[in-house]
This record gives sequence, structure tokens and C-alpha cells, in this order.
Amino acid sequence: MAGHSHAKNIMHRKGKSDAVRSKVFSKLAREITVAAKMGMPDPAFNARLRLAVANARAQSMPKDNIDRAIKKAQGSDGENYDEIRYEGYGPGGVAIIVEALTDNRNRTASNVRSYFSKNGGAMGETNSVGFMFDRVGQITYPAAVGSEDKVMEAAIEAGADDVESDDENHYIYTSFESMAEVSSAVESTLGEAESVKAIWRPQTNTAIDAEKGATLMKLINTLEEDDDVQNVYTNFEMSDEDAAKLAS
Repeated sequence: MAGHSHAKNIMHRKGKSDAVRSKVFSKLAREITVAAKMGMPDPAFNARLRLAVANARAQSMPKDNIDRAIKKAQGSDGENYDEIRYEGYGPGGVAIIVEALTDNRNRTASNVRSYFSKNGGAMGETNSVGFMFDRVGQITYPAAVGSEDKVMEAAIEAGADDVESDDENHYIYTSFESMAEVSSAVESTLGEAESVKAIWRPQTNTAIDAEKGATLMKLINTLEEDDDVQNVYTNFEMSDEDAAKLAS
């Protein structure tokens, strides 16, 4: 188990800081609605809904919004969302996975393909890059929760697989199957997590420079601004020098 500080985290934070709060709430609400439709509308009996609600609370989403999203799933006139994964390559051959929840597959596919082509990338077939990633659990804590050593110790005791830390957050990684069990064990030591979710974690990274990084971030930001897109994952890395150029 090792701790790391990656330049890519700097770049992702830069993109995330521009996100409009209402758009974030909208995406969280959509996930809550889908989770509630797939199982019981009670978080106590629906693990996916429980995680969705916890992540919404961590983003300070009002309780009324959360309740409305759950009730929406119970209505006969509510939208039916399909879960779709798109894959492709960005500038410099960076692998990209896009997760979407959509009520119109044609619209979303057309939009995502357009984003790729207009920003130096190309959308591929399903599994064209998926084999480069592992499906794992990610438990996120703010840096203020404690030192990297403290988080590392708690993660080891809980049975986690890895920890990465940067200036703002600690990221604890688990197998997909043990995500709920490990997050519960870590919570007993560190308190409630900022988020607990399944992610696509790259097995290896593709190095790019600041110029390609700027185009890549434009592509990522454009994807994330789309209402249907829930998550974007990449396998890029860059030197601290190039990351500093991009962040400036």
C-alpha cells in the first residue's frame, strides 16, 4: 500500500471548482432517483440509494431535494433513465470512460461523440479502453481529517487496498465487492466520509504535456457540463512542471 500525490488531481480540482452547484445537485438527484427505482425507496434497505443519499449530504444538498428525488422514483410519470458507458481516446492517446444516466440514448450518444471530435479525441466502441481500468471502490476524506499516516493506518485496519493523498483529500481504495464493508470500518475511526462510490481506476497512466493537457481539460469540462453525464474517468498523468503551467 502506498500514498501518492498526482499532478492529475490538481487538474481535476481545477475543473471541478468551476462546476455550478445547481448542476451538481441535479446530477446527484438523478442518481438518487435511479437508485430508488432499482430497489426499495428506503436507504436502509437499498445500498445504492444509501450511498447516493450519503454523497448528496456530503455535498450539502438540502434534505427537501433528496426527498423529492426519492419520491420522483415512486411516481408513475417519472422519467426512466438508462445507465450507459461511453469509451474513447482524448488528446495524446489518453483513455477516457464516460458514465451517463439518460432518458434519450440518441441525444446523449450524439452529444458525447461531438464533444470528443471537437476536442482532439475520438469515441470508441464499448470496451475499447475499459480493459485499461479496474472497477474499484473509492472512499474520500478531506485532508483535515488527519495526516496521511493516520488515514493509512485506518485504511489498513479496515482492509483497504491502497491510499492516495494530496493537499486537499485522502482517497482510500477497496475492491468493488468490499466497498461498503471497508467504508463502514473506516468510518468508525475517521468519521463520515466525504463520498463513497464505485469508480474506474486506471491500471497504467498515459503521459501528456501541458499543451495536450489544456485540450484534454477542455474535453473533460465539456463532458462534465452535460446534464446526462454523471462521471468522467481518464488515465492521464503529467509532470509537476506541466501541471503547474496548466493550473496557472
